[in-house]
Amino acid sequence: MSAPRNVAQHVLDRLAQWGVHRFYGYPGDGIGGFFTALPERDDAEFVQVRHEETAAFAACADVKYGGSPIGCCAVTGGPGAIHALNGLYDAKLDHQPVVALLGHTAQTAQGGGYYQEVDLGALFSDVAGYLAEVKDPSQVRHVVDRACRTALADRTVSVIILPSDVLEQAAVPDPPDAHGYYHTSAVPSSAITTPPEAALDAAADVLNAGEKVAILAGAGALGASTELTEIANALGAGMATALLGKGVVDERSPWNTGAIGLLGTTASYHLMRECDTLLIVGSTMPYTEYYPAPGEARAVQIDVDGSRCGIRYDTEVNLTGDAAPTLAALLPRLRERTDHTWRARVERWTAAWDGYSVQRAHAHTSALNPELVVRELSDRLPDDALLAVDCGTATSWYARDVTLHGRQYGSLSGTLLSMGGGMPYAIAAKNAHPDRPVVAIIGDGAMQMNGVNELITVQRYWETWADPRFVVLVLSNDDLSFVSWETRGLLGEAPDPQSQSLPAVPYADWARLLGLAGETLTDRAAIGATWDRALAADRPFVVDAKVDKDIPLVPPHVTIQQALNTARSQLHDGDALSIIANGVKETVGAKARSVLGLAPKE
Repeated sequence: MSAPRNVAQHVLDRLAQWGVHRFYGYPGDGIGGFFTALPERDDAEFVQVRHEETAAFAACADVKYGGSPIGCCAVTGGPGAIHALNGLYDAKLDHQPVVALLGHTAQTAQGGGYYQEVDLGALFSDVAGYLAEVKDPSQVRHVVDRACRTALADRTVSVIILPSDVLEQAAVPDPPDAHGYYHTSAVPSSAITTPPEAALDAAADVLNAGEKVAILAGAGALGASTELTEIANALGAGMATALLGKGVVDERSPWNTGAIGLLGTTASYHLMRECDTLLIVGSTMPYTEYYPAPGEARAVQIDVDGSRCGIRYDTEVNLTGDAAPTLAALLPRLRERTDHTWRARVERWTAAWDGYSVQRAHAHTSALNPELVVRELSDRLPDDALLAVDCGTATSWYARDVTLHGRQYGSLSGTLLSMGGGMPYAIAAKNAHPDRPVVAIIGDGAMQMNGVNELITVQRYWETWADPRFVVLVLSNDDLSFVSWETRGLLGEAPDPQSQSLPAVPYADWARLLGLAGETLTDRAAIGATWDRALAADRPFVVDAKVDKDIPLVPPHVTIQQALNTARSQLHDGDALSIIANGVKETVGAKARSVLGLAPKE
């Protein structure tokens, strides 16, 4: 590769040394020099999406799906940069290394109220772990190096601001050997591996003393499936997973109680509330009411970032280290259990939840039961499928009704919980692994935000993929149903149709108009056959499933107040009869009835 002629080429050169070869973005004059330099490289791939928010989401997701060591988005300044903020916060909150390249007003015009001039330094100061504006070509080397190093070491967002005139200036790949210049390295820093021996011994003492051990695994445990399984078996433990840790261990394992928290299972709730010892691996799941009650369990936590230990539960030993090597070092120190009473209880809870879930999925509803639609998909997922999930009721059914195993992996905007991330995630998953099938699970609210537009991106690129299977499930109920249930359960009010209802959109027709495939699903008996056709299609396929909006989102532990609020809201809810018919009284009504002194349901 010849020496870079200008700053834009030098930025690309230096990013390539850090393994950054894929860029998501949308052009604009503020970053035009970068996009002029991009086509000259044979080691760089540019994915043009329809919106800068998608570019940032996809950059984050590309790392989650193992496509790139550092995600990268490139957008123009002003409105383009502002659009990218949401996706960058997704990366920050889910601790993914992303570098954002932001075009900016030419230096000669800055401070003059020029078109699209925004104070990007102030705007991005919260989201960025490292932020710098390149004002001189000699800065490129150390700014890019530090941005990438910080993104990797702190698993955070780095922002590089590139004024349009600076991008065109002559490159200075080797700064002078003089005061005020830096000669930096493009070699990543080594990762933290295992804690000290004494700390491992202390953790083992706590775990060995327990008789009813529970494990909570999160995103930080991904890649440690073998070690987690060995630890769980040695301790006779049950294991629950935070949303981003879903699938870290085969979810068919009878001691894997599944998701925890508001969208979790009753089995996970019982596991946490009845254990006497807790091992937290790579998770900071924020719903503290789903942890053991304070003082009821001794706890050990493992996290690559020591600052995230002990912030959710009163842990006794905190181990700073990578999950897999730390668990491997801990295993020989553990006392293997011979009494399997606790493990047997955990497996009974899991079996009971599974039975209840099947009943819920097969309950007849006025429109399609969304849980049945998702369960039928789960049963047919290819062994190497990648799932992308949006925020809303789609998240609930993914957490509870999809069983991941083998090479299957799913992800979403886990901490930011932003709507609109599902399609960008799916596009990133396909770019990371063009030879694997991708399935997106998206509610109609999120689909209308940016999903329909990003189908254009899918149409543009799908013929370049080694495996054309790209299936989009739209859970279409013409309602922002997750918010509707929050309104009922948390506020005790009936949802307002003016704010909650959505316009009907023919998603399958739109897919076919783009030259893709699609079907509208309304018949319960046709669910399985529709999935078979979608997963065997020779092009991306949209399943527009007309599902019932009144399927209740029931927490694994329903509080009295939630029950009362939900019951109260239905007294003046126009859809009350439909909701009751679909089972809400079975789930939250029992508590409300007992409190109100009403007769039990026949």
